[in-house]
Amino acid sequence: MKINNPNSNKGAFLLLLIFLILITVTVGLALSLRVSTVDENLKTDRVIKTLVVMEDKNRVLFTDVFIYYPVSQRGALINILENTGAIFSSLGRVDSIETVYLEKGIDAYKSEIEKLVGQSIPFYINLNLTKFGELTDMLGGMKVFIPSPIDAKNDEGERWLLPSGVVSLDGDKIQSYLNYERSDENEDDLIERRQDVVLAFFAALSRNEKIISDKKSFAAISKRMSSNLDDKEFHRLVTIISQVDSEHLTPQTITGSRRIVDGKTLLFPYYDGQLIKDVFKQVSNSLISLDNANVNRTYVLEIQNGTTVQGLARNTMALLQSAGYDILSTGNADSNDYDKTVIINHIGNAEIAKSLGDFIRCSNIVEETVADDADSTSASNVDFTIILGKDFDGRYVKK
Repeated sequence: MKINNPNSNKGAFLLLLIFLILITVTVGLALSLRVSTVDENLKTDRVIKTLVVMEDKNRVLFTDVFIYYPVSQRGALINILENTGAIFSSLGRVDSIETVYLEKGIDAYKSEIEKLVGQSIPFYINLNLTKFGELTDMLGGMKVFIPSPIDAKNDEGERWLLPSGVVSLDGDKIQSYLNYERSDENEDDLIERRQDVVLAFFAALSRNEKIISDKKSFAAISKRMSSNLDDKEFHRLVTIISQVDSEHLTPQTITGSRRIVDGKTLLFPYYDGQLIKDVFKQVSNSLISLDNANVNRTYVLEIQNGTTVQGLARNTMALLQSAGYDILSTGNADSNDYDKTVIINHIGNAEIAKSLGDFIRCSNIVEETVADDADSTSASNVDFTIILGKDFDGRYVKK
């Protein structure tokens, strides 16, 4: 008769227990040492790029790329219009970028936008209008400016009533604000209105920074949004971007030419899509500028045409406005025989002047110091003067 050795059973149990403890410690150590996806991104790219998309009832209301530099808490928004057109590989045809979202989903949408802007966008925040209404109430409302009271109806008889002034809209009202239709409103007005909501969203995140940083509170907030990150990483991302200086956040919309394709009016970014890539790079670089004394400054330009090409200064104005510059004036230079384009630096900031020069590929930069008693207001009104020469082809200075 075989008798079991109790000491042997105890030894096996002890070994099993030690093995389980080792596994638990190893897994715990691995989790504690795991590097945050968001923090890892900041090691390779000093700015955080996040795609923010709002959809409702089989349509895209707005799409923005949010670029954020945590060191200075500076951010920028680049608006991608829903009718932006291109040959999209995910569709295999020319169509609007919105169609990619509707047919292929958010991941394909992000991928196609990455191709448009020429850079990786690691993260996205996807918003649904109904849940955004709930989110609005949780964040204490969205503040927007409404120039005049709104009293409008759609074809189905739905009525929209909104007050005027700087108002904090609740969840129901913010949905009305995004949806109402007026016969006297043009496309630019609609774009501006929806971008106001984007600004209000980031302002609300900033205003609720302490609530967002609390994991338990954020758990309820995060249910009203979706992302390509897990819960922990999404909390980390929103915690970081909620620190943005929202008061100086201004959306930029990419310009282009409109063409009708298969009955749709599509917007094709200028210069075969290169402009949108250049603007995106310009904005990203400007955020990490070392000019900390002027982190919230919008630089003012004066553009002069030093050639015989009609409308060159005016066309260049649209180009530079898309890159975030403020254009005070355009006009003719003192001569129409400038061989080389020149940038006159009135403020002595070599770094910003170089950034401007890089955007149009102009290295001919001169500094001008204006005497206190100089009989000229130009230098006091503008930061830089660009005199366009024969070497400027409408986009770049040719070498």
